[in-house]
Amino acid sequence: MADLRELYQEMIVDHGRRPRNFGPLPDANRHAEGFNPLCGDRITLHLRTRDGVIEDVRFEGAGCAISTASASLMSEALKGRSEDEAAALFAGFHALVTGQGGGDGVPLGKLTALAGITEFPVRVKCATLAWHTLMAALQGETEPVSTES
Repeated sequence: MADLRELYQEMIVDHGRRPRNFGPLPDANRHAEGFNPLCGDRITLHLRTRDGVIEDVRFEGAGCAISTASASLMSEALKGRSEDEAAALFAGFHALVTGQGGGDGVPLGKLTALAGITEFPVRVKCATLAWHTLMAALQGETEPVSTES
């Protein structure tokens, strides 16, 4: 169990230091902004969707290691998924990090590396910021998402 926890911590550190899919996405057709006032994390999420499928996703912004790692892992998990699958992934991930279940039966893959966040409730908002921003982008919301609303 300790070895698995160490592996998860290494994955979070790796994604925090070298985030995947970081940067602009010039041909994105959906965008959303998110802000965590408690920690200062900011994210702008860019999606390119076609026929209800997320073809590409990138993000920009600055935040703590948890926020950045979560956005990076999320970006990898979303490519090629339908919008409905992305919403189910959000629900499963949210249940996992808030301690409300093991992911609602949704296979989370590498996202389970963030399961330990439940031990640090104040960091849950860091881990879920990118996900709430994703939902705003999928729903076409134009106002920035805040973890405090």
